[in-house]
Amino acid sequence: MGYTLVYGVLRLINFAHSEIFMIGVFASLFSMHAMGIGPGDPTKTGLALVLVLLVTIGAGMVASGSAAVIMERVAYRPLRRRNAPRLSALITAIGISLFLQELFAVRYGRNQLGFPRVLAKRQLADVLGANVRTDKVLVFGAALVLMVGLDRFVARSRLGRGIRATAQDPETAALMGVNIDRVVLLTFLLGGLLAGAAGALYGLFFEFAKYNIGFLPGIKAFTAAVLGGIGNIRGALLGGLLLGLLENWGASVLGGEWKDVFAFAVLVLVLLFRPTGLLGEALARARA
Repeated sequence: MGYTLVYGVLRLINFAHSEIFMIGVFASLFSMHAMGIGPGDPTKTGLALVLVLLVTIGAGMVASGSAAVIMERVAYRPLRRRNAPRLSALITAIGISLFLQELFAVRYGRNQLGFPRVLAKRQLADVLGANVRTDKVLVFGAALVLMVGLDRFVARSRLGRGIRATAQDPETAALMGVNIDRVVLLTFLLGGLLAGAAGALYGLFFEFAKYNIGFLPGIKAFTAAVLGGIGNIRGALLGGLLLGLLENWGASVLGGEWKDVFAFAVLVLVLLFRPTGLLGEALARARA
């Protein structure tokens, strides 16, 4: 959804979004350390678990949202004001991505950092052979809440109308009184908040952090956005769910080592046969 928001407004594929996600992973880990939670601590329950989850996800969202805002102000806004070509913005995004990766590698090393387990991974049910666990339910539920919240915000709020107007026609939107710089900043902020929440949930699920942890999820997130229809908020969630199903189906048929290859194969096929994605509806046309 972060890729979709930025592309819908700026027509820019923000490849540094994967490192905004990475910042969310590290911020959620450091928030646990700040709360005194270590690898050997017992799994939390009840109110303590809810508090830890809220602080962990909140820390990831704040850190990633702040990083996205700084990135827009420092890197992308000067390019927009100079009317730089889109290729310059794309190269800048790749440069920011590499810079943040190496910055975290120098500061925190190139080895994995372990996450404390705060949520017991208990099996809740077995649905057609699928293992329904507590952590999977948390990720799925959080994804739905974030998607519905973002969709309602863009469709109903005044700021959301500004985002849609800018995505449709920035020149006319500016003439009608829309502050384009504020809308772009808000778009990056929303994308960063979503990436931070995703990073925190990723850390809670897979229980590790690493300087390049955002690379593969970033590729898959971009593939999901293209599959659903780049610039379509609902399409981004649909694309993510379908990509996950396709990956696991491919792993069961061809073997687990082919799972990640499926993401690239899906991306190539979608770009070849349906480049507008499954839904193909632009952000500017989002309706209630």
